[in-house]
Amino acid sequence: MSLPTVLEVLPGTPAHRAGIVAGDELVSVNGVVPNDVIEYQQLVDDVDPVFLVQREGTALPVTIVKPEGAPIGLRLGSSIFDRVQTCDNHCEFCFIYQLPPGLRKSLYLKDDDYRLSFLYGNFTTLTRFTELDLSRVIDERLGPLYVSIHATDPDVRAEMLRNRRGATSLRWLEALLEGGITVHGQVVLCPGINNGAILERTLAEVITRFPRLETLGIVPLGLSRYNTEPNLRVHTPREAADDLEIVHFWQGRALDALGRRVFQASDELYVQAGIAVPPADHYEAFAQHENGIGMVRAFYDELDRLEGGTRSTMPIVTGEWRSVPAAPAEGYRATRHLQGDPTPGEGPIVVLTGTYGVSVLGPVKERLERLTERRIRLMEVPNDFFGGNTAVAGLMVGRDIITRIAADTEPVGAYVIPDVALSGDMFIDDTPLSDVTDSARAPVVVAPATASGLLGAIR
Repeated sequence: MSLPTVLEVLPGTPAHRAGIVAGDELVSVNGVVPNDVIEYQQLVDDVDPVFLVQREGTALPVTIVKPEGAPIGLRLGSSIFDRVQTCDNHCEFCFIYQLPPGLRKSLYLKDDDYRLSFLYGNFTTLTRFTELDLSRVIDERLGPLYVSIHATDPDVRAEMLRNRRGATSLRWLEALLEGGITVHGQVVLCPGINNGAILERTLAEVITRFPRLETLGIVPLGLSRYNTEPNLRVHTPREAADDLEIVHFWQGRALDALGRRVFQASDELYVQAGIAVPPADHYEAFAQHENGIGMVRAFYDELDRLEGGTRSTMPIVTGEWRSVPAAPAEGYRATRHLQGDPTPGEGPIVVLTGTYGVSVLGPVKERLERLTERRIRLMEVPNDFFGGNTAVAGLMVGRDIITRIAADTEPVGAYVIPDVALSGDMFIDDTPLSDVTDSARAPVVVAPATASGLLGAIR
């Protein structure tokens, strides 16, 4: 077990007044050695918690004077202090197996830790879940959790996970739901493996076996050119349309039986099928917005509101603890860099996005131009780095953007990049944002991937 390190002490806070400094290592709180930031947060909510910190090899007791429940003012360097529960599945569709070699080590870490599911919305298969884990989750009300289901047929699920425990681990899902824990599920839809009739069975059994499941997201398989699995392939437009028909049918059955649609297909599946995304009520509370489900509808509806002069609102992002000050940014929840406010030139504003992004923004480009009173060019950035069907904006890489910008000879006032392509100041291929800005012949703006964020950047 490694000691968590204090990364930041906010000025004027109880921790700052008590003398805690960045670089201190946390040994215990009130005599308890916390295993993770969840336990830590519960301990520091007490009145006047007593810290034991290690500073340059010396153990120092520090009493932090504060009322019960008041923020303490620390940000730690990790959220799991003992050891992240790694994944023992070998799913043939896992995108980690489809990464090229040489990227930063954190991208190759397969976690299956319910704590990261609670903190950041990571999906867990529950194949390493235990009675002790269940007891803690229920006792401490650690929800919502996010569970990868893929198929309810035991044999199909075990084969997909390449783990015999995949056939039985959904019993933990049932126990969590019976314990009153909110759970959102996911199916990664692989043509010829768990779509079609298997998908039908999965959706039917969710209604009967797991009626308390809050939502079930159905997302299509993503393939990179590094895939080595011969059984994997992407949806054809006809297959995507057929699977959407299944989802829509069972949405109706769930609405009749449970009063909720439960089943929600990803935007990518609609794009693959060439079918318009449904209205907002199909996504209910947009609970899987960050899983690529309902983003297009939320964008279009936000644009409608902006045109009508009403206040813009967006779905609340998933992961209840993402705002906990002590929890560091990890994975796709890392703070995304918003490039300052450079002054654009006289040319058109060029919005760089993936292939799917162009198909989404194309139909509303003229509306964006009217609202901003600026000319706009949509620049598709083919994903040569990953290849395959990786056409979403969130997987755009820095070197592909640099190549695309270098080939651009048309007038440009500024380039706009969606923030979902960045984690901090880095693209997924470890290209820093500064390399892109240095290579561009016009200002580069990083904007939130919302209608108001894009409009603000264009203006």
